[in-house]
Amino acid sequence: MTKNIVLKATGIVKELGEGAGKVTALKGVNFSLLSGELTLLMGPSGSGKTTLLSILGCIMRQTSGTLTVDEHCTTGLKPDELAKIRREHIGFVFQSYNLFPTLTAQENVQLPLDVQDCGRHEAQERAAETLERVGLAHKLKSFPRHLSGGEQQRVAIARALVSRPTLILADEPTAALDGKNGQAIMGLLSDIAASNDSAVLAVTHDPRTEPFADRIVRIEDGQIQSSKEKRKPNRSRKTNGRSKNGADPELQNAAIAEAELKKPRRRTRRRSR
Repeated sequence: MTKNIVLKATGIVKELGEGAGKVTALKGVNFSLLSGELTLLMGPSGSGKTTLLSILGCIMRQTSGTLTVDEHCTTGLKPDELAKIRREHIGFVFQSYNLFPTLTAQENVQLPLDVQDCGRHEAQERAAETLERVGLAHKLKSFPRHLSGGEQQRVAIARALVSRPTLILADEPTAALDGKNGQAIMGLLSDIAASNDSAVLAVTHDPRTEPFADRIVRIEDGQIQSSKEKRKPNRSRKTNGRSKNGADPELQNAAIAEAELKKPRRRTRRRSR
């Protein structure tokens, strides 16, 4: 499969503050993301990861340098034009989930479609299909308070995925999760990159995420130090391991097991002899 450049950053410089307090957070960063790949952006605190992610997501403007997202050059664009790129080409996954507590899982996932020209019925169907894909078909009407941390993160991923973006940016997607749920989330992001032919970038400190990556980029002191391509096991790149309805079987099994644990247990009476 031919890989296309979904995002290209050239000579990105970002200065923060003014006068004597001015700091150069990014120092000429050159960076590309390819379709079908999950890329990890790793580095110590203060290395510029979050600043770079904000610029790549068209949330923050660079001081100098050029950024192209899905063949759209962002240089000189107005705020509403940048917002249009975010809506149509980029999906965001946040560390803190950012779900609306008064909306169901399905309603939370529908939100990106509500600001697009998408009919209500189609938006509901697409939200339901996307939640099914991440293993939450049985949680459509559940509110965030009734979902586990792993389930809430899957809802957040479904929300990022529902508008069918070419680029997905995830900020510390496993930070609030235990090891098992963290691995399930990374497996899901890896599968999304492969099956959707999207570019997925995850900012992370967690070394346990490395086996899921196609590429690991390390940043320090505002500069890219290395970019290393990795070979992953075949199972993490296959899309034919899905069930007929398109859902990830491992996520479905985890959801079923979790539901079984929540069921009340019947007490058995001991027979008297």
